[in-house]
Amino acid sequence: MTEGWLPPEEYAASLPKASVFGAVFFTDMDDRPVQLHAVYSTEHPWQLPGGTAEAGERPWETAVRETEEETGLLVPGPPRLLAAVFGLPGAAWPLATTGFVFDGGRLTDRQIAGITLAPEEHDDVRVLSLEGWRALMPARDFARLTALMDARRTGVAAYVGAWDWDSDLRGTATSTEETAR
Repeated sequence: MTEGWLPPEEYAASLPKASVFGAVFFTDMDDRPVQLHAVYSTEHPWQLPGGTAEAGERPWETAVRETEEETGLLVPGPPRLLAAVFGLPGAAWPLATTGFVFDGGRLTDRQIAGITLAPEEHDDVRVLSLEGWRALMPARDFARLTALMDARRTGVAAYVGAWDWDSDLRGTATSTEETAR
């Protein structure tokens, strides 16, 4: 071992810890975002289908599993990444958060009407214009939603790098194109 280097298990113990999530972004045929109303969160009342990865699960697998559990929708592959999301830990959650939001495509009216919500998690599904969502969610959530719409429109994945647990504006987002400038 090189002098000054820690054994792998010691080094690993010194690294930041993070939870991982996967989510799916859908719109209707008119490109209006589809979101679910959470029964368990007043801070983030409207959410994308998705959730925290289970042990041994990759983010795409998480997104597909959680979407089926929460909506009954089966998400076909291959995955198309719309955004990478990162947040530092805070008082409400002791781990950093890292996540991946994938494009679920456009849903027909029939598909939206056929969504079966998991009542222990969500009690409503809505389709609104991007601007229609602004009044229903915190600014940080709206910023993330806007970044997802921009990523879908431009084909350039967004990086939402300030999704910090204690931040007032978790949704500060930039596309990779803006980051490169």
